[in-house]
Amino acid sequence: MSAAVRGTVTVVTAVHAPSARFLPEAYASLRDQRLPDGWEWRWLIQEDGETDRVRPHVPDDPRVSFRQGRPGGPGVARTMALAHADGPYVKVLDADDRLTPGALARDVAALEADPSLGWATSGVLDLLPDGSTAAFPGDPDEGPLEPGTVLAHWSANDHRAPVHPASLCARRELLLALGGWMALPASEDTGLLLALDAVSRGWFSREPGLLYRKWDGQVTGRPAHTDPAERRARTAVAGARARALAASGWRWPVTRRG
Repeated sequence: MSAAVRGTVTVVTAVHAPSARFLPEAYASLRDQRLPDGWEWRWLIQEDGETDRVRPHVPDDPRVSFRQGRPGGPGVARTMALAHADGPYVKVLDADDRLTPGALARDVAALEADPSLGWATSGVLDLLPDGSTAAFPGDPDEGPLEPGTVLAHWSANDHRAPVHPASLCARRELLLALGGWMALPASEDTGLLLALDAVSRGWFSREPGLLYRKWDGQVTGRPAHTDPAERRARTAVAGARARALAASGWRWPVTRRG
């Protein structure tokens, strides 16, 4: 990092072969971001697998790195990418999604303005196959989300979070302290969101920061994602982890004793 650079936002993307064709669009949305003076972004793309079908879609940009690993799901891929992250903040960007203009700058501004915030999210628009968009229902008011807010809503609303985990930007040290993404076959990002909410304050920006693509091949559209037995197990362990963290009394930021 050059002396003129104040900080880096590390953007982490898990990708598998079917979604690799969307990487150029994700890159275009990232390339067009305008960060505050002294800030830069780096993009860590981690393939969930070791095929020859992803690399051709990876942009040729010194700010972009690409790695592969044995398949374990998107949570495993993101956590493996986290090993190479630096800078204070980690931003999630799924391979088939796109950032909106100003999304990274808004995340940085919120977290830099208030050290008590551990994470930030934003409004999300579904990007439909015909190119139109639809709002994500039930957004909260813009502003801070006190610890336990997400878990309470999730518990009372059929395990649906009030904010979208695909728009997460979190402090890297906090993300590492929580162990990254959960080892689940799905909803690993919701599990992380609940853990963040259990120990720290968050921030929600109402202005949409993400276009969440809906397409036939996405993992969340497959029947296995809504299998009742698996969903019960996923939600049970994600909720239990968040409650255990909240009950532990550990909070971010950590108060260090002299």
